[in-house]
Amino acid sequence: MSNEKHKASKSSSNRPGWSVTFRHPRRSDSRGRTGLKIRRGLGTTDGGEADRLVAQLNVLLNDERWWSADRRTEAKHHFDDIVVAAFFDGMETGKISASALRENKIPLPTKDDGYARVMLAGTTGAGKTTLLRHIIGSDHSQDRFPSTSTARTTTADIEIVTADGPFESVVTFMPEHEVRAHIDECLEEACLAAIQGQPDDKIAANLLSHREQRFRLFYLLGSWQESAKETDDFSIDDDKPEKDTISEQEIVSAAEATRNQARLIEFIGHIKTVARKVGDTTATHLGPLEDHDGPDNRTVWLELFSDELYEHEAFSKLALDIMDDVEDRFKLIRTGGFEQGSDGWPVVWSFMESSREKFLEQVRWFSSNHHKQFGRLLTPLVDGIRVRGPFEPLIKEMRVAPKLVLIDGEGIGHSAKSASSISTRVTRRFSEMDMILIVDNAEQPMQTAPLELLRSIGNSGHADKLAIAFTHFDLVKGQNFGNFQHKRAHVMNSVRDAVGTLKQSIGASVAAMIEKQIEEHAFFLGGLDREIQQLPQGFRDQMLNLLTVMQKAAEPSIPVDAAPVYSMEGLEIALRDAVEGFQNPWKGRLGIRYHDGITKEHWTRIKALTRRFANAWANEYDTLRPVADLVARLQESISRWLDSPAQWTRDPKDDEERNAALATVRKSVFTALHDLAENRLADAHRPNWRDAFDLSGKNAGHRRAEEIERIYEKAAPRISSAMSEPARSFLHSLHRLVRTAVENAGGQFRQSGG
Repeated sequence: MSNEKHKASKSSSNRPGWSVTFRHPRRSDSRGRTGLKIRRGLGTTDGGEADRLVAQLNVLLNDERWWSADRRTEAKHHFDDIVVAAFFDGMETGKISASALRENKIPLPTKDDGYARVMLAGTTGAGKTTLLRHIIGSDHSQDRFPSTSTARTTTADIEIVTADGPFESVVTFMPEHEVRAHIDECLEEACLAAIQGQPDDKIAANLLSHREQRFRLFYLLGSWQESAKETDDFSIDDDKPEKDTISEQEIVSAAEATRNQARLIEFIGHIKTVARKVGDTTATHLGPLEDHDGPDNRTVWLELFSDELYEHEAFSKLALDIMDDVEDRFKLIRTGGFEQGSDGWPVVWSFMESSREKFLEQVRWFSSNHHKQFGRLLTPLVDGIRVRGPFEPLIKEMRVAPKLVLIDGEGIGHSAKSASSISTRVTRRFSEMDMILIVDNAEQPMQTAPLELLRSIGNSGHADKLAIAFTHFDLVKGQNFGNFQHKRAHVMNSVRDAVGTLKQSIGASVAAMIEKQIEEHAFFLGGLDREIQQLPQGFRDQMLNLLTVMQKAAEPSIPVDAAPVYSMEGLEIALRDAVEGFQNPWKGRLGIRYHDGITKEHWTRIKALTRRFANAWANEYDTLRPVADLVARLQESISRWLDSPAQWTRDPKDDEERNAALATVRKSVFTALHDLAENRLADAHRPNWRDAFDLSGKNAGHRRAEEIERIYEKAAPRISSAMSEPARSFLHSLHRLVRTAVENAGGQFRQSGG
């Protein structure tokens, strides 16, 4: 009997030749539901040959005995290779992580090799990537690597290994299913704009830039041009205009840009058509959108509209059309070598070149943000970039750090909202680093985001790795500043005041460690947008000091033989405070209950969060980071408890030795907490996250919030004198985690403890 749901059909697309389109019976779409719509080229322009291949695919689709990845080898004996690939690609499991793929190509050296690993972290726009350019000798106008801008630029980890020899690179990419999901979400936002009567430029803006601001389709498809002739009425002539030395080979030609614009116009037309058709369907259930005046009523209508979008064949076809165009951009890379995963999607690109200029010219296709390259850049698809080679400062006397591993990641945001906790993508790497360099703006030092970084670094036991580079120091001006020392004192006073506000949450001893570390490892830099030769000698001296301290971080640390001894008394109270500190702000974000300083999140953001948990793509969405929040609150409370051991195996000689011993214990606990929080919030409740994501219809947003609240209550139940059995089990799990982590770090417990 024919299976109409999964029946394959011959189709044509923007690509030459015939394609086959079908819904896969075992692969899931961006909503986590089986039936992913697939379109694959059949490699033929002959209609009869295409029909023959489609018939073969229908045999596979109509017989469930083939619906297993381990039947692929047998299928090769019965069906054409192109049919086998179309059906079985993407069914295999056990994929290697992107970081492991990079490690296989270019291993990161360690202290044993004499290398210091340095993480650059800081507020978006503070200048950490610009500083990195100086460290690796990257010319601002010629090299343009890594890319910089005043907004969020770095969205993938950039890992640089300084070493002799040729230049090598390995680039890893976002998985195909995540790219498709981002395209679906961009299309959804564009359709929402269209159904609400927004003009074409607004629809295009929603399509071309994901609301999370990490996936920018205009890098791949080209930017939207409202008219053939663009003018800029806001530019101001500068005595020193920025040089634009991009080569002709890197610029998207006028003809190609015109083709890209025509394609975008075509997409916008399809979006408006899809939105109108789905809007008519939604109106049959709830009436026209314009009849819904209140925000709650409009939310119900728009959420049902969004659900209906994904059921519409035209929406799926449009997503596949865009996906085809995106995938075609890989074909424009003529150098290096791509490796594909089991689904045929590129997972790795590697390249080696002795010429720095030629090397960076190719790497920039994966890292650039230059507007003249929009329409060809693969930057949004990149998961990570690792390069190795003779990267060194342009000035000879600054070449004092020949063995560095430099890690530059995404900025941590500006506001309190975006800095509620530091992403686990960042905090999981703390233990791998020898130095954590916070790059902060000296004009406005220690705002909310860098303070949250300090909190996380201190509570996790990594304060001894801390250093701060204050950028824009040349802009610290005022009649009250007579010299460098006055300006330095002004910035450091702001730092001391800021760290003082953390004492209550991190404890006096951790705050004192952070303050001492900053006092000894603070560097003041200015004019970083200029080439190094143009900087005043004072700033060059500061950078030289910074590089010297970076390399010194590779030196082995002296072990401490004094160890803390604990009893479990007081830990239960600390854990109770941590759980409440996690639960209560999330009730505010979900709109369950008012919480001071927390605003209710828009339903589209909450739904996007559930999508990522449901499909196991990520444990966060933009600034919504429940796993990171739980880790931060638990570590904060446990860190304060760890600060007061019952006794010591021997009395520490001084505060420095005491803090070093406690830091080792904090690090061990912090590492263990990541796995516990990930398991309890994500892995153990995957079906519940799917249920939350699948909710639709009237009051879906409120019901979704309630479902998430139930997940949090089960994952991190409240601890009290009248605990439920799940709460008691949770408490025992935390007791075991703390005991094991303390003992693994060399600490002890009294026999009567716990």
